[in-house]
Amino acid sequence: MPRMRVGACLVLLSSFSFTQTAVPTTLPAAKAKAQGVTVGPQGTTTGGRAIHNSALIIDTHADTPGRFVDENFDLAQDAGKGHLDFSKIQSGNLGAEFFSIWVDPKNFKGKEIQRALDMIDSIYEQARRHPDKMVMAFSTQDILAAHRQHKLAALMGVEGGHAIQGDIRVLRGYYRLGVRYMTLTWSNTNELGDSSGDLDNKEIKHYNGITPFGRQVVHEMNRMGMMVDISHVADQTFFQALVSSRAPVIASHSSSRAITNVPRNMTDDMLVALARNGGVAQVNFDCGFISQKWADGMKKLAVEKDPDYEKLQSLFMAQRTPQMQQQLYEAEAVIEKKVPRPPLSDLIDHIDHMAKIAGVDHVGIGSDFDGIDCSPQGLDSAADLPKITEALYQRGYKAADIQKILGGNLMRVFSEVEKTAKQIQAEDATGNKDKRPEIAPEAAPK
Repeated sequence: MPRMRVGACLVLLSSFSFTQTAVPTTLPAAKAKAQGVTVGPQGTTTGGRAIHNSALIIDTHADTPGRFVDENFDLAQDAGKGHLDFSKIQSGNLGAEFFSIWVDPKNFKGKEIQRALDMIDSIYEQARRHPDKMVMAFSTQDILAAHRQHKLAALMGVEGGHAIQGDIRVLRGYYRLGVRYMTLTWSNTNELGDSSGDLDNKEIKHYNGITPFGRQVVHEMNRMGMMVDISHVADQTFFQALVSSRAPVIASHSSSRAITNVPRNMTDDMLVALARNGGVAQVNFDCGFISQKWADGMKKLAVEKDPDYEKLQSLFMAQRTPQMQQQLYEAEAVIEKKVPRPPLSDLIDHIDHMAKIAGVDHVGIGSDFDGIDCSPQGLDSAADLPKITEALYQRGYKAADIQKILGGNLMRVFSEVEKTAKQIQAEDATGNKDKRPEIAPEAAPK
């Protein structure tokens, strides 16, 4: 989502089994080496590219629905400087994408539900227009089925609890339409709890973390089988949400605060707590979240009120049209000359650090494709995802662990969320409801 700036051959854990298969090849040795592939004596391939090609790759955050609705963009078209289209998806072997339902809280104040429904419809329309390339998915089994058919599994996540407009019935409606995670807050504090994006704003009412209604929402998400997403939330909201949730939670697009000190990132303590919860942190690709140098450079431009910076911010937060999108690309090119993009190694450093702190079972990828104005050098679209695999391979990561990061960990968490939902529903059917003090009484709709 646009953000407030400084700026099958696969493996699943627990109920899934991990499999690594070699891929036959007739690539010439020079070309194979260029693609990160090693040709063995029996004509099989190993190396980063072979690992990547054999993995189920799941990205948990892309803001492309904004392009669908505002620009009439179609994934069959060339995305240009955009991050996603079918050609880029195929080149990067992307198997499943969680499309973000992000509603700008200022531009659509009072009309959040309608905007969300427009975006949900736009994703279904892509699947309807291109049934040979993309299919809607609502469960772990749907993802696996799409993968077997060599189609993109399209899932949805609502980014920001303000999109339910304070009504838990709307949350249930989103679930029935196929939404499988919701971020409790975006950069704005809402009825569910405090956001990391406006804690310094004295004009905003804050709650010292999650609200009673937020706890009710978490419980309802657990009951239905919707993943609780804690990206964007304030630190107190994060820890309280973990206590409230019976199921593992996700951070759909967050990086490490120990490396890049911005409020949107996760501290090491948060990563440890997330691991104890059984959850997964999906690393964000945004330059401002992976590079302290880049974040500081953009902050300097902001303090100086640099006109090119202010133009970029204005375009970035504006509702997009094809013309506005082109202007944004041009503004980004101007800014890049002032604050160069960080190297890909900065992103890998975040993955590596988070895997060391939380454990390799608790890290994944959440690109923020089509919602960020800067990604690291060489990572220009989904087509470049193999570079991440190759970089991890070069750092000594084993194939099984790389496949966990690429998608296996997310599948494990999603499966646990589904299992927990069945347990809660069975308890409700017998009158044995959760009576923990962390869970508030049943939510009363507006």
